[in-house]
Amino acid sequence: MSDVLAKYKNMDYKLPETNTAWRMKEAGVENFGKDGPDILPWVKPNDNEILVRVDAIGICFSDVKLITQGSSHPRITGRDMIADPVTPGHEVSLTVVEAGANWKDIYKPASRYIVQADVFYKGASIAYGYVLPGGMQQYGIIGEEILDGDEGSYLIPVKDKTGYAEAALVEPWTCVVASYRIKPRKSLKAGGVTLIVGCADADYSFDGLIDLNNAPAKIILAGVDAKIASELINQLQGKAETVVIDKITVDSIVALTQERTGAAGFDDVIVLGTPEPELVEALGENLAKHSVMAIAADKPISRPVKIDVGRVHYDYIDYVGTKSRVIADAYSSSRVSELTLGGSVWFVGAAGAMGSMHVQRAAKMANGPKKMLCTDVDDYRMECLKASIADNVREHGIEVIYVNPVREGQAAVDKAIEEITGGCGFDDIIILVPAAALIEQAIPHLAKDGLMNIFAGVPRGTIATLDLSTTFMKSNRFVGSSGSGLQDIIDTLGYTESGELPTRNSLAAIGGIDAMAQGVAAVKEATFPGKTVIFPSIELPLTALTDLDKAMPNVFAKLKDGKFWTNEAEEELLRSTLDI
Repeated sequence: MSDVLAKYKNMDYKLPETNTAWRMKEAGVENFGKDGPDILPWVKPNDNEILVRVDAIGICFSDVKLITQGSSHPRITGRDMIADPVTPGHEVSLTVVEAGANWKDIYKPASRYIVQADVFYKGASIAYGYVLPGGMQQYGIIGEEILDGDEGSYLIPVKDKTGYAEAALVEPWTCVVASYRIKPRKSLKAGGVTLIVGCADADYSFDGLIDLNNAPAKIILAGVDAKIASELINQLQGKAETVVIDKITVDSIVALTQERTGAAGFDDVIVLGTPEPELVEALGENLAKHSVMAIAADKPISRPVKIDVGRVHYDYIDYVGTKSRVIADAYSSSRVSELTLGGSVWFVGAAGAMGSMHVQRAAKMANGPKKMLCTDVDDYRMECLKASIADNVREHGIEVIYVNPVREGQAAVDKAIEEITGGCGFDDIIILVPAAALIEQAIPHLAKDGLMNIFAGVPRGTIATLDLSTTFMKSNRFVGSSGSGLQDIIDTLGYTESGELPTRNSLAAIGGIDAMAQGVAAVKEATFPGKTVIFPSIELPLTALTDLDKAMPNVFAKLKDGKFWTNEAEEELLRSTLDI
């Protein structure tokens, strides 16, 4: 290790007198840093803070959405960005510079960390890189919100041998890992509000659905057969308030939601019998976050229905169903979101920065899918994807078909679907492009018991027309996820540091502090077939890894196969560019 790199790693150099930071003062990627970064005065941590150096930061499409929307973004709604600018960035690798008096025994200079960005403090969500200043700067202050949050510290220690870029890329990889850990609720929400809607008279059973030790606070029976209502009330043994009302209409649902949930929405909606499509749509608009809608019916809905698929992604709304008259079957048969063992999967938008992570994970799984369809509209990105999984595909005997729907046409997609599934449908479909039309087109190709994971951040209010009958006629399930939990990022870092998950393979372009705004624009335009990482302690134009042969041949020589980032390449980069 050269002297300059050793000094950098050990914090053995004179600290600067200012801090360079890229901050949002108005909405729009075109406005981000239009006057250059801000040069801020040096700030020392108070007793309850620590000062950190940002060694590497990945640029996320969530950053692009934040910068595009500005103060209309849900996480910073109404913020005066002129008076209180936002410092974006949450995919970070940090080194401690100095700890305040209250933390100096825990956070030592030169120790390294990553951040779980979804910070909760005193019950409030104050995400790092949104409400709290994030990583698009050279140095930053970490306060008690992160150090002593509701779940403890949101800083996760990193081993010295771990590369800066691979540590920063743990956060986006964690979102991928978390999306396959979605576990369906198997009973009515404890303390929640349940609405049961009668659309047909039959002998429905609620056996096994209600945990009396964790019962809902309230159950509303709307137009439910008197005998069934009586049996359910007896089952509850007074553990939940029950309200019996007449059949509801589309026009009465909003008023009922306001009256019974304070407009928060129902935690569980159970429909007995085949509903009218307009009723399903109205009920879907009045679901709470983390809610379940279950339909028990054996005849299809008369037409596809309009569903806010953005809420499936961001609000974790779960649509399930059963053809039986035992309502618990709709909940109990709902599968986890992990890919089906030995099954078939279609990755829609497979070769984008996040899509390639999903495909790489599937290809590396020892007991993963055996057949994969990867569709993407960019041939260059697809070639990069092929190269990244070639060894794993051979090792695990996976059949993969790659199709560009724009260049090859729908007929090529249809042929590939038939070849992969034999007309039986996919066990899993992963949506990696935020487009309602692609969701609509893919749904008919789900197999019985198939699952669609709407991973792409489709905005709330994005309406797709879905055949929701498949939830009870074919036991299909639609899920989504946004972000990750503290244990998810701890686990993903563990996978990275053990070599099980090479996060650095996702890196496609690098730059220095001077290239931050250019990097944001490149992520918006999907310029590169993978992640963009900025090293804030150096100056370097935004550069694709494959172009390093001309820009920095000494760094290019340390890449794997001339394409993939390595820790050796990172050390060579820093040796060549650090000025401390």
